[in-house]
Amino acid sequence: MKKLTLITTMALAAFTFQACNNTGNKDTVETADSVNAEMDTTTSAVEETGAGVAEFDAKFAVDAANGGMAEVALGNLAQQKASNAEVKKFAEMMVKDHTKANEELKALATAKNITLPAAPGDEQQKKAAELGEKAGAEFDKAYAEAMVKDHDKTVSMFEDAANNAVDADIKAFATKTLPVLKAHQQHAKALNDKLK
Repeated sequence: MKKLTLITTMALAAFTFQACNNTGNKDTVETADSVNAEMDTTTSAVEETGAGVAEFDAKFAVDAANGGMAEVALGNLAQQKASNAEVKKFAEMMVKDHTKANEELKALATAKNITLPAAPGDEQQKKAAELGEKAGAEFDKAYAEAMVKDHDKTVSMFEDAANNAVDADIKAFATKTLPVLKAHQQHAKALNDKLK
C-alpha cells in the first residue's frame, strides 16, 4: 500500500510540475496579456471601484511595450549591420527614443499594475532573425522597409489609444509619444524612398 501511495504521489507531482512548465511555451506577449486578462480589468469595474485599468488600456500597454522593445532590438542590430551611414544614424535614434519611451511605459505600467512582456514577442523575434541574415545594402533596404511598416502600425495604435484609452495617464502617454512616432514614420519613409 505504501508503494502504491508513493507511486501515485510521484505521478501527481510530475504531472503538476509539467503543468506548471507549460507556460514556458507561451509567447511573452501572450503571457502578459493573459496575466492582465485574469485581473478584473473591465471598464465597469474600473469605473465602480477606481482600481486597475480597462482591458483596452492594458492591451495597448502590452502591445506598445512589445513594439518598443522590438524597435530597440532592431535598432541595435542595424547599428551593427547597416552599411549606409543614414541607416545607422536612424537606428541610433530608434534605440534612444524607444528606450526612453519604454522606460516611461514601464514606470506607468508598474503604477497601474499592468504586466508587460519581458522581451519582444515571437513575431518580432522572428523578424529580427530574418533581418539578421541579411547584409550590406540588402540589410539597409529591409530594415528601412520594416521601419515603415512597423511605424505605420504603431502610429495607428497610438492614435487609437490617444482617442480611446480610459485611463487618463495612459491616454496622456499615448498622446505625448505620438509626435515622436510620427516623426519616426516620416523619417523611415524618406529613408526607404532613398534606398529604393
